[in-house]
Amino acid sequence: MSVTDPVHRNPIAGRLANWRAGVALVRSTWLSWMQARSFFFLVAFGWMVPPLIYLFVWSTVAGAEGAGGMGRDEFIIYYLALILVNQVTYAQTNWTVGDTIRTGDFSRLLLYPMSPIFNTVASELAGKVVMLSFVAPVTLLLALWLRPQVNFTWQSVVLFVPALLLAWLLRFFWGYWLALLAFWSTRADALLSVQDALVFLLAGEVAPVALLPGPIQALALLLPFWYMLGFPVEVLMGQLTAAELVRGFGLQIAWLLAALGLYQLVWRRGLRRYSAVGG
Repeated sequence: MSVTDPVHRNPIAGRLANWRAGVALVRSTWLSWMQARSFFFLVAFGWMVPPLIYLFVWSTVAGAEGAGGMGRDEFIIYYLALILVNQVTYAQTNWTVGDTIRTGDFSRLLLYPMSPIFNTVASELAGKVVMLSFVAPVTLLLALWLRPQVNFTWQSVVLFVPALLLAWLLRFFWGYWLALLAFWSTRADALLSVQDALVFLLAGEVAPVALLPGPIQALALLLPFWYMLGFPVEVLMGQLTAAELVRGFGLQIAWLLAALGLYQLVWRRGLRRYSAVGG
């Protein structure tokens, strides 16, 4: 690019060009995902099954008397919201990062004017649009069938938006830096499996965190996994006190900053290693 190029001379024009390129990348990725939408609908349904099982288990256990301060309606709302939040925050494309590095296709991505992470984000956003086009209507139909009494407040809905965004960023970047360990190991994907298992156990999928045994509950509230899934659900339901909200958002941001720092560290060192071995 010559120094007389307006994009090169004008940082704002450069940002706009990158934005347009990013939108085009998301659109092209979405079109490719739509060609295989039946497969991704099946994947999305598979992700819905465990929360649905726990929905019926806990709503049955609660019955008329409730459990852990939650009644039947609260359990139904909790798990229906969890299904949607899980679809939004789950970073399925992080599983492809290791293959891209191992096969050498990563070298092609390095030739693009944007960082390879933008290609992953574009695929992530496109995939979410495809999967939510199936999951959201199914969840709505379940809500109409089960007829829980919904008592969302406008304050909880407003707070839910940043909680959901931070949860997605945290889950994405935490998984992304783990996936980048493929620069050193062919088994880095195993760490993503460990993360998924910890989310399943500690993020409120097996049970709301308030129902976990004391020591496990304390661990769940300290580690990042609950803030990837269960925290935004409970924010939406208005179950948290002001002090719990402040602490929750603070830990979400703290863990996100830690994930961003680890991503930058692993990315720089991994890229040097990749270049050194002829990647």
